[in-house]
Amino acid sequence: MNSTYGSFPGSRPRRLRTNPVMRRMVAETRLHPADLILPAFVREGIDAPVPIAAMPGVVQHTRDTLRKAAAEAVEAGISGIMLFGVPEEAKKDAQGSAGTDPDGILQQALRDVRSEVGDDLVVMSDLCLDEFTDHGHCGVLDAQGRVDNDATLERYAEMAQVQADAGAHVVGPSGMMDGQVGVIRDALDQVGHEDVSVLAYTAKYSSAFYGPFREAVGSSLKGDRKTYQQDPANVRESLRELALDLDEGADMVMVKPALPYLDILAKVADAVDVPVAAYQISGEYAMIEAAAEKGWIDRDAAIREALTGIKRAGAQMILTYWAVEVAQGLRAA
Repeated sequence: MNSTYGSFPGSRPRRLRTNPVMRRMVAETRLHPADLILPAFVREGIDAPVPIAAMPGVVQHTRDTLRKAAAEAVEAGISGIMLFGVPEEAKKDAQGSAGTDPDGILQQALRDVRSEVGDDLVVMSDLCLDEFTDHGHCGVLDAQGRVDNDATLERYAEMAQVQADAGAHVVGPSGMMDGQVGVIRDALDQVGHEDVSVLAYTAKYSSAFYGPFREAVGSSLKGDRKTYQQDPANVRESLRELALDLDEGADMVMVKPALPYLDILAKVADAVDVPVAAYQISGEYAMIEAAAEKGWIDRDAAIREALTGIKRAGAQMILTYWAVEVAQGLRAA
């Protein structure tokens, strides 16, 4: 446009969007395979992987197929794998005993994966009782049926020790019990596992997006978890939880879910000097897969955009069920 006022506009941001190479060169946020961690489920008593209906492409692994998935994760260049155990229904009880049994499915899986990949992959373990209790809550219940915080901490301490003994590099306490990080840190140190890291589920919200996950772990939940997971309406509460976790010795902190809580993720990332993770949970995965199946969105572009948004908000590590697929695509690009 020519005018008596000279060239207008003088500032043209579109110059930096003119072609793919230009856009790549000036990109402010870059995904890398090392940013990614794969959550994986291993189920006791099966001889072939069991597809999870609400999470197309995700399965409950056998011990053998989990080994193969871990090796594939190493080959793809991702950083870690977070393991969740699914015991046989008959082994669930009010105390979640299978979760602290040295020969429980999760501990077996930890040993299997460490044997398969050694230190080539950071082997992480979900530290929570919900998969192992017959009531499906993340802790033990008192006489009134409420989750007993301090009694649950005793179970978490034991769980941390058996998971570390089985080979976990990192334990991830996800139950949102008050004081869990400090108790777990002390329990690990007492038995010579000072090098095992604690990834604190610092801001874990009571979310409608967990639905498919409950199928994945065969949850027996009755009721809800609103008395211990955070209220989605609250922001300052997450920063209070953050301060407590850091004071108790958390090595890394996490926000879960990811996309509905990017504001929380950004605040946490701005406030800390430890690594920050975010968990792109089952409902986030299922929405994109379902919309893509309907032909409503471009699946691959939506996956990449969602993960870029999570990293842009401040996550250095992203737990995502697409970890290996995305990493393979990044390496091929």
